[in-house]
Amino acid sequence: MAPKTINIAIMFADIAGSTKLYDTLGDQAARAKVAASIDTMSEITSQNSGTVIKTIGDEVMCTFPTAEDAGTAAWEIQETFEEEAETCSDGSPVAIRIGMHFGPAIMEGGDVFGDAVNIAARMAAQAKAKQIITTQDTLDKLPPAMRASTRFVDHAPIKGKKEEIDIFEIIWQEEDVTRMATGMVLDKPTPEAKLTLTYNGQAVELSKQRPGLVMGRSQNCDLTINEKLASRQHVRIELRRDKFFIVDQSTNGTHVMVDGSPEEFLRREEIPLTGNGRISLGRGFSEDPEEVVEFKLLVS
Repeated sequence: MAPKTINIAIMFADIAGSTKLYDTLGDQAARAKVAASIDTMSEITSQNSGTVIKTIGDEVMCTFPTAEDAGTAAWEIQETFEEEAETCSDGSPVAIRIGMHFGPAIMEGGDVFGDAVNIAARMAAQAKAKQIITTQDTLDKLPPAMRASTRFVDHAPIKGKKEEIDIFEIIWQEEDVTRMATGMVLDKPTPEAKLTLTYNGQAVELSKQRPGLVMGRSQNCDLTINEKLASRQHVRIELRRDKFFIVDQSTNGTHVMVDGSPEEFLRREEIPLTGNGRISLGRGFSEDPEEVVEFKLLVS
């Protein structure tokens, strides 16, 4: 079969500082930890419509049909290893660095070739531990909510190309994302808005004193939701001036039902929360979901 050129997202993810793992844990334990990490990255890739092309030592090379799929997988990989690091018992947590690029590549014999591969590999080389690095071309193809959680890093030379390309970091850590989204807009909101979220007997109030939270399946979230379809850090709610916004950052999306209005579905998008209503992570209200978060907005 003749080689086929298609536009795909290519991602390289590898363990930062794997040599130190071998020095600290010894060959056998370090090898087992690297293998388990490769399995985790491969599983998350598959869950996000990706294909593992090859593994090279402590690195995984993957392809995805869209930039969004690659970005979601990269985000979930970083979240997963961050959570594992918090419970690491051997004193040697694993940190991942990721580079990705969307562009034309040649598919042949189960492998991938071309400029897009070289650029993705260059992005991985630029990345540090816990970073996701990508290009302007890839950034342009990401959904608005994910694109908003990025920052310019540098200009990078690429082998075989005359001009440098702009590279960006996708900010996946909740504290950094919230700071970027709300940094300069929390000054004396007028009038004062308060939002109460209630789930499973637990109530949380957001205001200018507490301007945001994260909901999801992870025990590290501000509000942990026991829904199988929920992502680990599924959705953020943020106060910006006098309005609360709900920002989906999940795989399966978020369903919002404001009283008296039709259901809205968000996937890597955001909307303002108005009045009172309900939120369901990953499951539509037509399915009669049990794990529902109720919200009430008060503006005074």
